[in-house]
Amino acid sequence: QVHLVESGGGLVQTGGSLRLSCAASKTIFNINVVNWYRQVPGKQREWVAHITDGGDTNYADSVKGRFTISRDNAKNTVYLEANSLKPEDTANYYCRFTTKNGYDYWGLGTQVTVSS
Repeated sequence: QVHLVESGGGLVQTGGSLRLSCAASKTIFNINVVNWYRQVPGKQREWVAHITDGGDTNYADSVKGRFTISRDNAKNTVYLEANSLKPEDTANYYCRFTTKNGYDYWGLGTQVTVSS
């Protein structure tokens, strides 16, 4: 069974940066897209960014220009580089791998806390 593990979260001051990672425990074949989400307790989950099999990327307006999604296929890992962090970026960040036949793999998340 494949597991996704996010890491790289932590406490950072406003304006700081973090590099989040989402690593699959083994190769997932036929990946269609990988998404990053974030959620604050008591609030709805928010989509943050995605990267497709073809390398196309897209971002939520709230993070566009500050966050960058990328991947390393050899390491079965997708990254989310988060720069110019704001207190409103505080959340649990987690990833989802979706295969071309529609199967989803989810991670449990990594906490990002941005202090003002």
